[in-house]
Amino acid sequence: MTELRFSPQLRTHIASQLSGFDRQTTNREDLRKAAVAVVIAPCAQSTEASVLVTMRPEMLNRHGGQYALPGGRLDAGETDVQAALRELDEELGLRVAEKDVLGALDDFPTRSGFRIAPLVMWVDDLSHMRPDPGEVASVHHLTFSELSSPDIPRLTENDVGDHPVLSAYFPSLGHHIYAPTAAILYQFRQLAIRGEITRAAHFEQPAFAWK
Repeated sequence: MTELRFSPQLRTHIASQLSGFDRQTTNREDLRKAAVAVVIAPCAQSTEASVLVTMRPEMLNRHGGQYALPGGRLDAGETDVQAALRELDEELGLRVAEKDVLGALDDFPTRSGFRIAPLVMWVDDLSHMRPDPGEVASVHHLTFSELSSPDIPRLTENDVGDHPVLSAYFPSLGHHIYAPTAAILYQFRQLAIRGEITRAAHFEQPAFAWK
């Protein structure tokens, strides 16, 4: 199993996995372009690596009260990388250089009308993190050992679409996270931690995530 400690060796391993990954993209004109940051960061409670997820404030019109990865729509003229870095700065106050972007996962087309590009990035220091309360209610660390749980993913049959809804239960949160966020985390787990090429963009999202 991959070393789970936050270390230079782990960064090298993940960068290597992503560099050889043949990611799937979509150019559907009916989807608005968005990008999210899959942030690998140290966990304050242990030596483990973790991925940052946020809880969106309840008052937000779109996906309020849901767990998410930092990110949002591309501004005019932006690349996926530029948008993910800008959104990370705006939401969490974390300024990350492009050299710390290790690679990308598959595009995820959402029922709410977006094409999400997940960018994996490495952040050594979180001491300057300042979440914007207008966009982030709370920030959580999902450790690599928790991401490696054999209970992930959970697949639930539904009456819409040809594929089951994907979710993941995280004991540290006491809640399930659902696709698309859970699907992105699952693919990240498979590729970055286990070295297994796995597709996850086909999994269905729950009805509450369609809006």
